Amino acid sequence: MMEKTRYTDEELEEFRQIILEKLELARTEYEELRRSLSLEDGNGTQDTSPTLKLLDEGAMTLSLEESSRLAHRQQKFIQHLEEALKRIDNKTYGICRETGKLIPKERLRAVPHATLSIEAKNRQNG
Repeated sequence: MMEKTRYTDEELEEFRQIILEKLELARTEYEELRRSLSLEDGNGTQDTSPTLKLLDEGAMTLSLEESSRLAHRQQKFIQHLEEALKRIDNKTYGICRETGKLIPKERLRAVPHATLSIEAKNRQNG
């Protein structure tokens, strides 16, 4: 039997649905992070005593830095998912960019934006 070189249109459609669901959730989370960064929630320190205000501002700065980092990560994740949709459109989705073999469905269901098989990923990290 000849080894399969790409996923069928039906299989690609299954992956498209998985990616679209993850994309919707990721965009929602990104917007929440973006709102928290712009301080739209109005939790300022104007009515706080000077000592507590200093501590509160320090904690807020750390929180903003963490939110910024998370927002950047989420934005990158969204970009990877959008690129995966493009690979579905051009029917190259699920093909390892190093080995040229199909990435197992289980891996793609867990990490739908994967471009490397576990084998190739381990070689990179090893």
